[in-house]
Amino acid sequence: MKSGKQRKAELKANRVKRETTRPVLRGGEPRREVSGGTAPCNPHNLAPSNSFGLPEFAQRGYYMDVLFKCAGCEKEEVWSATRQKWWYEVAKGSVESKAKLCNACRRVERERKAQARRVHLEGVAAKLSKQSAA
Repeated sequence: MKSGKQRKAELKANRVKRETTRPVLRGGEPRREVSGGTAPCNPHNLAPSNSFGLPEFAQRGYYMDVLFKCAGCEKEEVWSATRQKWWYEVAKGSVESKAKLCNACRRVERERKAQARRVHLEGVAAKLSKQSAA
């Protein structure tokens, strides 16, 4: 059995070892520069989640370009590292979410929703005008 002093020294050594292998410094700055197809990750800017651990990209310290298949058109697309950084750190998207639609399908979906919203609001306005006329 170790003494308290030995245990304290062991804990301190482990802490120092973890700090040297950490991908991000305490101030949130990346420890190293990364090349094309990647973007540095700042875990302090991520939206809070109830997860017990950091996502893979946060542990790694940078985002990487990811291939995905569009759910709309079945085409292979690339979710770029800079878009991931924007989604997770600026828009505060869930760290569990991934890209699902390509840009063209997203544009079509946004237009479909806008059209449905217009039709709904026109119906509500027509219903209100009938009620006020009666």
